Amino acid sequence: MEANEYDLVVIGSGPAGQKGAICAAKMRKKVAIIDRKKTIGGVCVHTGTIPSKTLREAVLYLSGFRQRTFYGRGYVLKDRIAMADLTFRAQSVMLREVEVIKAQLRRNYVTTFEGNAHFIDPNTIEVKADDGSQLVRGHYVLIACGTRPAHSADIPIDGKRIFDSDQVHTLEEVPRDLVIVGAGIIGLEYASMFAALGVKVTLLDQRPILLDFVDREIVESLCFQLRQLGTVFRLGEKVVSVGFDEARDRVFAKLESGKNVHGQGLLYTIGRQANSDLLNLEAAGIAADGRGKLKVNEHFQTTVPHIYAAGDVIGFPALASTSMEQGRLASCHMFGTPGKMPPNLIPYGIYTIPEISMVGLTEEQLTQDKIPYEVGLARYAELAKGQMLGDDQGLLKLIFDPTSLKLLGVHVIGDRAAEIVHIGQVVLTLGASIEYFRDAVFNYPTLAEAYKVAALDGLNKL
Repeated sequence: MEANEYDLVVIGSGPAGQKGAICAAKMRKKVAIIDRKKTIGGVCVHTGTIPSKTLREAVLYLSGFRQRTFYGRGYVLKDRIAMADLTFRAQSVMLREVEVIKAQLRRNYVTTFEGNAHFIDPNTIEVKADDGSQLVRGHYVLIACGTRPAHSADIPIDGKRIFDSDQVHTLEEVPRDLVIVGAGIIGLEYASMFAALGVKVTLLDQRPILLDFVDREIVESLCFQLRQLGTVFRLGEKVVSVGFDEARDRVFAKLESGKNVHGQGLLYTIGRQANSDLLNLEAAGIAADGRGKLKVNEHFQTTVPHIYAAGDVIGFPALASTSMEQGRLASCHMFGTPGKMPPNLIPYGIYTIPEISMVGLTEEQLTQDKIPYEVGLARYAELAKGQMLGDDQGLLKLIFDPTSLKLLGVHVIGDRAAEIVHIGQVVLTLGASIEYFRDAVFNYPTLAEAYKVAALDGLNKL
């Protein structure tokens, strides 16, 4: 079987693969991208980012959550919200995203192969489809195969009562009470969505601290707001077994401490497993870790120099936004225009309800490194726009150097946090001081005005 020759072969069409392929195509390289049938756009479009964030918007709209400050805690837009009501919007957005991605790849003359990829040798990949298989050869290869929910042999996932994050969208009904095993980003995002719908959520995690890379004050605010919605936290608790009680028609989780937790459904979100185990990596001379993650250098090269990897398959932070940039930078390095991603300037968006976003350093990191800092705060309750939106719990925090006034970190919890964090990101990237916020004129009323309020608060402390 003769192989088609390409400058770059990309495995996976999620954010990393897509942007890597298009970047190389813009440099006039011959590029092929491989993905499994009907999964163009990867996990991001089909089961992860796009559906979960669209589901969140549907929850906020149909539950009337944002209007409750004005119309009372009992206000809802629709009395009985079914899963079909919530997933309807997601289907529409997903279909549109797939079309946008396909058009973008076509426009840049990227050849698309649908099928399962696996290595024959370090440069040759076999693509197996329903109608046969073919070989493609790449001078360079970019592995961007993404991840899937990690499963345990002890957890009997059936997709109905006991399910993972990929299966949330296929549920037939919204459970009355839900047990969530795993309080990482995904677990917390779904916990807050279901809690906003009035579901009684119990969150289990064997770690005693949630989101250890996020500012503590922000995490405490999130926990407080989730508790206000009736969420129960059981931290430092290890799940021993999970099962279904036929007589009571209930799912149960048995904990090492002897407790039993019951619910109508159980969501299992204990990390992600990389799809690299499907690629026959041995033939390429690459080894993955226990979760299938690949080790790369600062240019995203694996131990085989012409094979690069980017996106969720290389691990933390595993965000769509960082994956896009990793894919682009991998292609840039391959074809002679290397760039770098400064690690402390990457913004994080956590789409809980309320939303969290951050960029730069935390108080905890600065304290650990014995670096002096000061803090400026702006509460949404002080902002006219915060009052209009009905968010009186939101908070924006600026961390800065008390001598030079240089901005060190921005941390936001509240409505549109992931949007407004970028204002701080620009100032941080330019190495500027918080005097910029004091002197700038912000539109009024806006949430962006929080930067001025926080800067003035910080300067008043000096």
